[in-house]
Amino acid sequence: MQFLSRCSGRSSLLALALTLAGCAVSPTDSPADRSYEVAEVGSFHVGGRQVTLAGLPSREIVFTEGAAPRKVDPNGDFETGQMYAQFVRLKNPRARYPLLMWHGGGLAGTTWETKPDGAPGWQQFFLTQGHTVYVTDAVERGRASWSRYPEVYKTEPFFRTKQEGWELFRIGGAGSYDSDPAKRIAYPGTQFPVAAYDQFSKQGIPRWATNDAATQTAYDALVQKVCPCVIVVHSQGGNFAINAALHAPDKIKAIIAVEGSGAPDPDKVDISALKNIPFLFVWGDFIDQNTSWKQYIVAPNKFQKALRAQGGVADRLDLPQHGIKGNSHMLMMDRNSDQVAALVQAWMDKNGLMK
Repeated sequence: MQFLSRCSGRSSLLALALTLAGCAVSPTDSPADRSYEVAEVGSFHVGGRQVTLAGLPSREIVFTEGAAPRKVDPNGDFETGQMYAQFVRLKNPRARYPLLMWHGGGLAGTTWETKPDGAPGWQQFFLTQGHTVYVTDAVERGRASWSRYPEVYKTEPFFRTKQEGWELFRIGGAGSYDSDPAKRIAYPGTQFPVAAYDQFSKQGIPRWATNDAATQTAYDALVQKVCPCVIVVHSQGGNFAINAALHAPDKIKAIIAVEGSGAPDPDKVDISALKNIPFLFVWGDFIDQNTSWKQYIVAPNKFQKALRAQGGVADRLDLPQHGIKGNSHMLMMDRNSDQVAALVQAWMDKNGLMK
């Protein structure tokens, strides 16, 4: 790998980050220019259970203009609680284990695919580095589908406004969003491709606040099906990944938590089983300017400190401290996302996760 061989002369993550941050990458180093041989592309659903509904009224529905109405009976058996996984298996992977990519709240596996500005995403980047990659849509998201409420899901879904996304994902500060794209004010130096924000907003998916247990169960089933593995996880997914590791510490070989918004409380949960699993915590910019993220970062920081106290590998890649500035919460979609991904790849190399 030419990028790393030229740029990784020192062993510490800090030194590596500083070196990579200053490296000039030639066109031949671009992931888009590298080829890889695919053995199989496919998908499956995992987890879930059958539920039976009864006592609901039937009604007639016209499904296609000009067609006769058809009686629809909503009573009967249904599957709920399943998740969706798409995989690209390489013929000759360089990584020792498949890489599972888990998304955050109100989003789906599209987080890791082509970026909103049309550039290749992290799925493509890590395929070029030699990883077999699994991209998932968690319970209730995307191709996992969802269920009736309140008959199955106990609450109604809620939807993220574009203003909430703009501010919560740290593209701009409080009050900087406007319905008119020309009037939006992004943080100075933001790496997010602001012109693609409306395109990014199309990825938003309704979510429920009452399905965490079902989601965890489905993630645990995925781990049992495809691991041992390495997980790269974003935002809300961080808590699911850590709990999956607690449930199956022999199956998960590393976790890269990209701005995880939660973590188990080590004062209430025994985390000693995780001390042999390397962790990398990745953080972008503008956190100290965002009220929500100043709160969200507390639990992951406490968890990281506790992991270190257990003697485990709990590394931190705080991008601004390494001279890489302007990253949003959606740093895998930022203009410099390949640079950040290269640091993650370097960490995996350093921790023996590649052949």
